[in-house]
Amino acid sequence: MDLTKEQLSELKCKHSERENGLQNLMEIMLESLMVSERREYLQEEGLAGNKCNGYRRGRTYDYGRTLTFRIPRDRYGNFHPRILAILRDQEEECERLAGTLYTKGLTQEQVGEVFNDIYGEHYSKASISRMLDYLRRDVTEWLERSLESYYPVVFIDCVHIKIHRKRSVDTEAFYVILAVKEDKTREVLGIYNKPTESALGWGEMLNDLYERGVSRIGLVCADGLKGLDDVISEVFSGTGLQMSATVTKGM
Repeated sequence: MDLTKEQLSELKCKHSERENGLQNLMEIMLESLMVSERREYLQEEGLAGNKCNGYRRGRTYDYGRTLTFRIPRDRYGNFHPRILAILRDQEEECERLAGTLYTKGLTQEQVGEVFNDIYGEHYSKASISRMLDYLRRDVTEWLERSLESYYPVVFIDCVHIKIHRKRSVDTEAFYVILAVKEDKTREVLGIYNKPTESALGWGEMLNDLYERGVSRIGLVCADGLKGLDDVISEVFSGTGLQMSATVTKGM
């Protein structure tokens, strides 16, 4: 049965009055737009053998809500919905702002107050909490990602940064591990936070690298921290150590 525009509009209005109805409608409309866009894409491209290939899960923010939907795919993996790019820009802006404010020492409630000033009362405490949870999850996934088995050169050093802890401001150590790969590109392997720098702390960081897949390091470049050579040899036997007071100058 074909429905007129007026009938469709009336159905949408009735559905929006239900619990979570408006959110459901927005998700349905997003999916419909992307499916229509995929159909146009396949017709315009006309690539031999290319066709619809199911969906993948997606999510985005919209006025404080987290919308979940299916993103249509094509067989060759070349289709990227334009509407999704627009929504992603908004999502990334919100996540970047929430993350920046949170790392500056603002509480979750204070982050919410800033969002109210900028976007109006669209972002609830729950939505701010979800954004910060996504941020924590992304950081955790990066810190726990698998690494290559061998790195020719690894630079390690601590930077000391003032951190807001509730009502106090303390200077804490951030352990930074930068590697030079076999193809001569550089990769940050990890950044870890501890109150102070110590050889024992570096031992924990090196063990973390080992557990994430690193089995051999050619050379470690570090400053003259006492006991560092012992913890390196315990984790990566046979690894050379070059001591320097200015190890991070070129990082």
